[in-house]
Amino acid sequence: MGNGVHKSEFKSIAAAFAKAKAEKEKEDAQALRGAAQDARASDKEWEVRFKATHGLIVAFFILILLFHILGLYLFTSGFLLTRLVLNNKSECPVPPIEPLGIFEPGSSDRGCWHPKSFQKAIIVIVDALRYDFTVPFKAQSAEDKPHHYHNSLPFLYETALQYPNNAFLLPFIADPPTTTLQRLKGLTTGTLPTFIDAGSNFAGTAIDEDNLVAQLRDASRRIVHLGDDTWHSLFPGYFDPNLTHAYDSFNVWDLHTVDNGVNEHLFPLLDKSNAGKWDVIFAHYLGVDHAGHRYGPDHPAMSAKLEQMDGVLKQVVDALDDETLLVIMGDHGMDSKGDHGGESYDEVQAALWMYSKKGIFGRTSSSYIEPPQSARERPVAQIDLVPTLSLLLGMPIPFNNLGAPIEEAFIGRAGNDYVNLAKVRRLTAAQIHRYQAEYALARKLDASSTALPLKLWETATEVWASVKKRGNPDKDLIKSAAIAYSKYQFETLSICRGLWARFDVSSMVCGIVVLTSALIMLGFYARGIDGDRVDVTPTFLVRGFSGMFVGATIGSVVGVSVSTLPLISTTIVATALGGNLGMISAFWSIRKRISSPTPTTLWGWVSTVFPLLLSIGFAANSFTIWEDEILLFFLSTFGALLAISSFRQKSLLDRSLGVYHSVLFIILTRIASLSRLCREEQMPYCKSTYYASANSSTSAGWQLLIPFGLALFLPGIIQTYYNRTKSLQGMAIPWLSFALRAFLLLSAVFWLLDAADDGDWLSIDNTVLKTIKISLSRIVLFATFGVGYIVYTRSPSFLNIETHTSPTANGTSTPSDPSQPVIASPARSRVSILGYSNVHGSRYFILITIWLVAVTMVQKPMGGGAIGILALQILALLEIIDHNKLTDTAVGPVVLGLLGSFHFFKTGHQATLASIQWESAFIPLRIIVYPWSPLLVVLNTFGAQILCAVAVPATVLWKQPPKKRGLLGNIAKAMATHVLFYATIALATTMWAGWLRRHLMLYRIFSPRFMVGAIVLAVVDVIAAFVAVGGVRWGFLSAAEVFGPEVGMSI
Repeated sequence: MGNGVHKSEFKSIAAAFAKAKAEKEKEDAQALRGAAQDARASDKEWEVRFKATHGLIVAFFILILLFHILGLYLFTSGFLLTRLVLNNKSECPVPPIEPLGIFEPGSSDRGCWHPKSFQKAIIVIVDALRYDFTVPFKAQSAEDKPHHYHNSLPFLYETALQYPNNAFLLPFIADPPTTTLQRLKGLTTGTLPTFIDAGSNFAGTAIDEDNLVAQLRDASRRIVHLGDDTWHSLFPGYFDPNLTHAYDSFNVWDLHTVDNGVNEHLFPLLDKSNAGKWDVIFAHYLGVDHAGHRYGPDHPAMSAKLEQMDGVLKQVVDALDDETLLVIMGDHGMDSKGDHGGESYDEVQAALWMYSKKGIFGRTSSSYIEPPQSARERPVAQIDLVPTLSLLLGMPIPFNNLGAPIEEAFIGRAGNDYVNLAKVRRLTAAQIHRYQAEYALARKLDASSTALPLKLWETATEVWASVKKRGNPDKDLIKSAAIAYSKYQFETLSICRGLWARFDVSSMVCGIVVLTSALIMLGFYARGIDGDRVDVTPTFLVRGFSGMFVGATIGSVVGVSVSTLPLISTTIVATALGGNLGMISAFWSIRKRISSPTPTTLWGWVSTVFPLLLSIGFAANSFTIWEDEILLFFLSTFGALLAISSFRQKSLLDRSLGVYHSVLFIILTRIASLSRLCREEQMPYCKSTYYASANSSTSAGWQLLIPFGLALFLPGIIQTYYNRTKSLQGMAIPWLSFALRAFLLLSAVFWLLDAADDGDWLSIDNTVLKTIKISLSRIVLFATFGVGYIVYTRSPSFLNIETHTSPTANGTSTPSDPSQPVIASPARSRVSILGYSNVHGSRYFILITIWLVAVTMVQKPMGGGAIGILALQILALLEIIDHNKLTDTAVGPVVLGLLGSFHFFKTGHQATLASIQWESAFIPLRIIVYPWSPLLVVLNTFGAQILCAVAVPATVLWKQPPKKRGLLGNIAKAMATHVLFYATIALATTMWAGWLRRHLMLYRIFSPRFMVGAIVLAVVDVIAAFVAVGGVRWGFLSAAEVFGPEVGMSI
């Protein structure tokens, strides 16, 4: 009985205990679930706050971009002015002056203002036909040897020499900029181009002023165009749609498609059976120009193309009838590398050859029968073609023309018909006089501006009156009349050049003010705020955008209300000023945290002085010309100072590695300096090494090894830097070991195939080879950005857990690598996190390698080698910063700015239009595709600055603890410092270009350098906001998944 009771009690106690235990476990489980939910909620809250904060910082740099764009637009609108275009049109029945003799004007059949000489015309443009391509080579010394472009087009010279009454050959001098679109404008309107038009070479706009083509159309002439499609941008709807055939003009790798297409359609039109289908043919060949861009003038391909044109022109001459005028001309020349766009001697010299079976041409001297041996002898301006063709074809001279009739076309067979020459010069001068009067009225010019030309006009009129007064005037009097009208034309042309160089100083000043205020604000944000920038950025952002909105509203209202103020400029100025005021109010609200941005340390002064010296130097044209050498000195000096600093470090490891990387940095800088592309002003003290020779635009055979060396060694070197911090973990292994090397190798194969295509090494059809090349380049670019960004954004942090059993005498474990933290240390084991010491830097550097491949792909072999060296210099710089404890200084961002500017030159570029490598637009494309073609040119031209801008956050993240506070704010600080560097350069080049606007070298040196500075600033702003600062997001989020929230933030 008792035992039963005890058992019963025991069971009841056990049941109660079990129930209590279950309830306890349930409560504990609920507590754990609650804690987990709280942790997840906390993590989610941090993630939301981080994304918002990060987004605001990105938006801040977008705001800075807007300020820079507004300032640059205002300055540019006042600096690179377009001339005032008058809409007046010359009319056939209304000559500018009363004609003489029995000729009655007003009929296009007889001739509008002057008896016409030809019924029809064939105008052949051989793009980039430099004058010395057309004259025989004559050695000046025993060392002189002919180049490939010599003696390959003899037909023009020989015909002019043997049949002087049928043909003449003269140097044909272009007005810069020497881009095709601007030259066609001058060749059809007779006016001068403006510098800003050079930027529209990718997409021309229709000519809306009076021009030769429009006059032909208005006279119901049947006009046919064949070749370069630029004509259709300028003259839409002008040409016979059934006979016209246009071809893409910008694929400079294609030497034959356009030329073959022109030949295919030109010669059938010259057949007698088709003579009634056309009146004027414009045939524009591109092969010579493309051969220059692709190979340079001194290449067998150029010789072959000139020989082809020689044969084509012979065929055209054979097919002519007596009533057809043939004009062969180049629109510009090319420099020693085959490029053009600037104003060097080789770029402005083209050839003009006119031919007629009538034999109406002449020379005023027997010594002029032989064509000039150089373009400096007896040149004619390209705008002179407009009045010449107009009068020969019986058309009115376009209203805005400033050119003069070409003497050889009107002087007669015997070279003494000064009456006819005086008549055509009088007509042309009268039209210029009419234009000058209208222009002065439209511009409201004072009398002093036109006093000298008007005096010359009166003088010429008086001389002509003397000619009329005498029934049979002597030759000298008539000749003096012709000379008097020529002087008037020349002086008016000079006056117009000066008038069109007038600047809108008020707009320029407004632009400089906006850029200066943006620079000051950026300087204080970068170096003049105490504490973290994360918590003050929203204030700047809100007030800056609010001020811009209010300013834009006020500016638009004022612009609409006040008719004398231009709406767009007024709105832009008010927007910029409103934004400035908003930013100033933001600084006032945090005034207690504002400190002087003036440097207080040695490194602060060094980082300030170097950009300032660079900016001051741009006031001198010699400094600007030799900028690449100045940057070499600055970088070498920086390397030496960093080496000295490394010697002063306390730690032996910091001393040795700091000195090693400083010396390596200097050596790499010197090696990179071996890649050079000399500008004309540097000769003869500079030797180009970027291409095979100074007269080539192709790579030498040995240079093709550079991309393969890059693919072989660069990924391995990068891996050694990862191994030093045990960061070669996770997806970093396949990316650096395989993908990076594979993409660089494919790039190297592309350039090998390109060289094979250039040299005809392979018996493969060019179309097939082009397809293979395009496929390779697309694989590299698409896979690099596609796979690379997946690795960067989706993969976890490059970490690994390593467990070791390593007992010590007292039973504890000692880590073999102190840089790897021990997270568990039982008696006989330890756990280390591999990659811990560089978890941020190792991940972010993957983003740098992605852009490294993309930039390398669009660079020629020598440029790819320079970009590879730049990558090594970036790694060396990161190590130097770490070992010298310079993370919080301006050294990293400023040196990266200097590196970007330095390697701009090392990748085959100069601050000249001629150095733009337009062919990069077609590396992965067959035709122009917007926006990709311009973006590829930007990536090629400014690849070094882009890569350095992407690398800026690495100067903050490299070898930093995962949970170090303030990293995001420090990145904003470093990026602002880097943008500040380029903003300083852009402001300096802007101010000097404005101040030196009357300098002889303005459009040759100062204006191109300003344009480079402005474009680089805009490009770096975009990269800073969307790639660099925008790209750090995934690294922080990935690290937070491992190390908990608030990684890199002080909030």
